[in-house]
Amino acid sequence: MGHATVLHPTCSVRSYSGEHAAHAHDHAQVLYALQGRMELEVAGRAAFVDTACGMVIPAGTAHAFLAPPGARMFVIDAPDQPGVDRVRRFAIASQHSAFTADDDPVQRLAQILQAPRVLARRAIAPERLERAVRSALHEDWPTARMAALCCLSPQRFHARWLAITGRTPQAWLRGERLDAAARDLANGVPLDTVALRTGYASGSALAYALRRDRGTSARALRSGC
Repeated sequence: MGHATVLHPTCSVRSYSGEHAAHAHDHAQVLYALQGRMELEVAGRAAFVDTACGMVIPAGTAHAFLAPPGARMFVIDAPDQPGVDRVRRFAIASQHSAFTADDDPVQRLAQILQAPRVLARRAIAPERLERAVRSALHEDWPTARMAALCCLSPQRFHARWLAITGRTPQAWLRGERLDAAARDLANGVPLDTVALRTGYASGSALAYALRRDRGTSARALRSGC
């Protein structure tokens, strides 16, 4: 258990990567993700935090965690007090999704403690879905198919993916298709071939999507403009 005494709430943004063994603090911690997610074991039970859901870890509670590279967490260290004396999960309000140097730790903690409680949820591993989609962009990817890979209903998956990425599943999919198409076109692959690779019915359908969503054309991408 750490020896530094926390007399009043403080907040910071911290970057994490890798696996850290179980430990505990003399103070409570309140945390949620600004980017990425963190897998946790809190008092022997599996949990996680992401950009839609945070967690209160009371003082003296053993916790271990695993975070992928690039994970950024908003963390409040707070003295042991009512409201942070029990493990609980809470929903992240939109105004809490960004950190600024002007944040008042006491006010931020008070707001978070009023946030709705969230029951344990199945974790989404975005990397798994990203790999599956990117390896088969030529295939159909309805929301139900993506949801099944995450073991969620389409409705729950839609809400969770929107909270994590800021985009609906289909908007994200369109972005993935167009990103891949732009790379191939820049490398000189014919338009019709790129369309088939990336899930468009024809070269003209891909050309329309590029104009509508990216304001560009196959010719401009080939020329590097």
